[in-house]
Amino acid sequence: MQVQVDIDFNQLVQIIRTLPAEQLSQLKAEIENKTIAMKPKTRLETLLLKGPVATKDQVETIDANRKAINGGQRNSARHLYSD
Repeated sequence: MQVQVDIDFNQLVQIIRTLPAEQLSQLKAEIENKTIAMKPKTRLETLLLKGPVATKDQVETIDANRKAINGGQRNSARHLYSD
């Protein structure tokens, strides 16, 4: 069974002020847990999501460069250890 009661904000504050210290601590912890759960995206997430996105051509160029660099490193490593 649920009961919904409309309470003015000031009335709610007065009710909270009458709580014993232990219940007040419990309420504070509950509010903090809820606030953490509802925390908006971090600034880093927002920055990354709004940042530039590579095109398909750019990704292909990056992949080709990566393969060339990795291939070059393998060849130079073989050269160093082949003697």
